[in-house]
Amino acid sequence: MYIIVVGGGKVGYYLAKELVNQGHELLVIEKDKRKSEAIAEDLGSVVLRGDGCEASTMAEAGTNRADVVVAVTGDDEDNLVICQMAKAKFNVPRTIARINNPKNERIFKLLGIDATVSSTDVILSHIEEEIPEYTLIHVLKLKQAGIELVEAKVAPTSQAAGKALKTLALPKDSVVSLIVRDSGVLLPTGDTVLAAGDQIVALTKVESEATLRRLFLE
Repeated sequence: MYIIVVGGGKVGYYLAKELVNQGHELLVIEKDKRKSEAIAEDLGSVVLRGDGCEASTMAEAGTNRADVVVAVTGDDEDNLVICQMAKAKFNVPRTIARINNPKNERIFKLLGIDATVSSTDVILSHIEEEIPEYTLIHVLKLKQAGIELVEAKVAPTSQAAGKALKTLALPKDSVVSLIVRDSGVLLPTGDTVLAAGDQIVALTKVESEATLRRLFLE
């Protein structure tokens, strides 16, 4: 697989190093002389000094035969331009962009970027996992469908404690798919009564997350 990584900072460098170790054909595009020389010194002739936002640089890199283009510069606008150009001008099958501001994720998706990676979201998910009780934890996000799999522990003071699922004002686009309690794992029905401390796993639209938070945690 031929992979082009645009951006030779720490993220790009370690990504390139791992991809080389895995045996992929790789090229790093980096416009900073010092960074490009450091990559070449460590990884060999896998770096092209140039601006990945320029079509001439991408053409020189052989982007028309690339399987994947990954844009990991520190600038969201540059990463967007790089990925759009890779798809529209060079017909690259898959593009991946690093986003520094999570609010830009939706824009990238609307503009046709195949996948985005937000370091902010990654760090936040690890923080959430370390908070043991009464938080809404993101287990999985199906970005294209706008759906999340979330996990929450029913708080003793929540309006859901002691009530059957069918009596709760769940959002129409949310489904409680699993309940974990001391007695075991339950596949809930509408008649299942929730108890404080129950671990809830739910599938929900992203926009309904706040409603679930109020229902189970407050």
